[in-house]
Amino acid sequence: MSKKAIFLDRDGVLIENNTHYYIWKSDQLTFVDDVFENLRKLSERGYLLFIVSNQGGISKGLYSKNDILVLHSELIQTFRQEQIEISEVVFCPHHPEIEKCFCRKPGSLLIEKLIAKYQLSRADSYFIGDSLTDMEAAEKAGIRGIPVVPNQNMYPFISSVLQ
Repeated sequence: MSKKAIFLDRDGVLIENNTHYYIWKSDQLTFVDDVFENLRKLSERGYLLFIVSNQGGISKGLYSKNDILVLHSELIQTFRQEQIEISEVVFCPHHPEIEKCFCRKPGSLLIEKLIAKYQLSRADSYFIGDSLTDMEAAEKAGIRGIPVVPNQNMYPFISSVLQ
């Protein structure tokens, strides 16, 4: 049986980014309404959950890769306490004004690597994101994109997946 997955953008989808564009510290964490309930529902339907995020602030020197690894470890623990298993968190540390790369969304390299590593079914997988670059990355990876309104409960947008 092939495995199905939900790829999630981080900022604006899981974490509110109304007040911070770059989020790298614990005290900046505010979760979007009903995010735990929604992710539990997706998990209950057999989806593996992955977070795929651009973190260009690393390249800009605003924070370190270690800052992000610490924050992501905390995120994974918080989700685990809510009975939600995040299979893996991946991120692109590059910024297009500083260097070129293949991993930054709208590129699909991070998604492609996860699909290969976990042997995921493209036909049964989705990318939930709040930007055009998220939807472009999904299309390039051959999975369906689900656009959501930034910082709003994703349920109205994912309800068809939960049927």
